[in-house]
Amino acid sequence: MEMLTGTARRSRLRSVASGLVVLVPLTLGLAGCTGSGDEPEAVSTPSSVVLQPGKPGEKTETIAPEDYEGGPAQAPFSKADADFLSDMILHHGQAIEMSVLVPERSDSEQLKKFASRIDVVQDSEIDLMSSWLEENEYPVPLTAEGGDGSGPRAPEHEHDAEDMPGMLTDAEMVALEKASGAEFDRLYLESMIKHHEGALTMCEEVAGSGSEERVLELATNIAADQMAEIDRMSNMLAEL
Repeated sequence: MEMLTGTARRSRLRSVASGLVVLVPLTLGLAGCTGSGDEPEAVSTPSSVVLQPGKPGEKTETIAPEDYEGGPAQAPFSKADADFLSDMILHHGQAIEMSVLVPERSDSEQLKKFASRIDVVQDSEIDLMSSWLEENEYPVPLTAEGGDGSGPRAPEHEHDAEDMPGMLTDAEMVALEKASGAEFDRLYLESMIKHHEGALTMCEEVAGSGSEERVLELATNIAADQMAEIDRMSNMLAEL
């Protein structure tokens, strides 16, 4: 992915985030959450009349209890959901690899605190995503430490890590490892902004193809969090 700077980058990211916020609620309105089973959960009959929202352009109707048919059928966990989680586990993994370099290579206390937050937050998200993959009997990337270890592991991931949006190449990681001081700070911030931009692209894609409510909500949260972090990193970069 080409690295954008200044106004062009901010404009693009705002557009991506806005699109994601619109897509995800629309998807959640059509498909609810379910576990590993294929059947929707039973819907209890209400004791009083309910308001049944109409389709786009149609009016809301008043429904008697005996005529209530419940909400829409709940969508199962899909391969698109699993692919997003597997890819994001590897994507988060590289962000953590980048961030653990900060304490020994940076003199900035601000950057050290920022990198520590990425380490903690994304590690917890890896654990959560691994658990969901195990729960739905999808393989967890072999490099992931999350989950309880009971599910299958994937020694070879379906997607090449370097082909994922925003991922650093081996050469870029080596350059980051060799840098120190102000040079490291600049390289880390530029690389992590690019990395976060890639995560936004991944979140936008699953908003259009995923079906599991928890996965879509997680994608929305990741996008919002990383948008805020991009703004913060841009400010730190401007101060160097």
